[in-house]
Amino acid sequence: MTQQHDTNALLDLALRGARAAGVELMARYGHIEGLNSKTSVNDPVSDADRAAERILVDLITDERPADGLLGEEGAARESTSGLRWVIDPLDGTVNYLYQLDNFSVSVAVEDAEGVLVGVVHNPTNGRTYRAIRGSGAALDGHPLRVNDPVPMDRALLATGFGYEVERRRNQGALMATLLPRVRDIRRIGSAALDLCAVAAGSVDGYFEEGVQAWDVAAGGLIAREAGASFATVTPTGAPTGCLAAGPALFGELTKFLDHYPGRVGRSAE
Repeated sequence: MTQQHDTNALLDLALRGARAAGVELMARYGHIEGLNSKTSVNDPVSDADRAAERILVDLITDERPADGLLGEEGAARESTSGLRWVIDPLDGTVNYLYQLDNFSVSVAVEDAEGVLVGVVHNPTNGRTYRAIRGSGAALDGHPLRVNDPVPMDRALLATGFGYEVERRRNQGALMATLLPRVRDIRRIGSAALDLCAVAAGSVDGYFEEGVQAWDVAAGGLIAREAGASFATVTPTGAPTGCLAAGPALFGELTKFLDHYPGRVGRSAE
């Protein structure tokens, strides 16, 4: 039997954590220190990422020491409560470095059934997306709903690209095949915000390979709670990937990806 948790209290903590991390990011905005690379030279990390994660970890640990942790910048702790926090202190680091305003703090809470609570906060404009599983999604108190139905040739899609050269080459080839079949494609630079854009109807769908759990945990719940279909898809053989869209468009995109000439492997719910 699934353990019952106070989702409102979890949401409150997620909101406070995301906003506190956002304040830290804005205090450092335009003053980058401690810049390093992770998986490649195109995958940067700075003191801002690390400081924002410390704020989140300290707040969660103080209030919920039995909960597990998984953070992009190395936070890790086993859970004894049945809950795990999945955090990305700065989703869109390249945008942050270039002072482009599309970046976010992503905070999710998982239980045995998946993501239970999700918050995505953009500190540059103060917009905060939230969702509780089974209770819908909202932006600053306003309910969200995906665009549906949207035919594929009228669809505005968001996407992103990996950091490794070969993966980028494969993803670029796929996008070259997809672009003539849709209205247009946007590369926003934050997977969490891409998924929230699907939820808000600012784009019709989102597809990206190479994303990690912390990139899509909160945003994926927000998109699903706004009515999006969501699945793991890896047509070019990347280790991870996701597709989110309204049900009608999701079906068309899934069919396209299933028949993509360069496809490797299969998609899974």
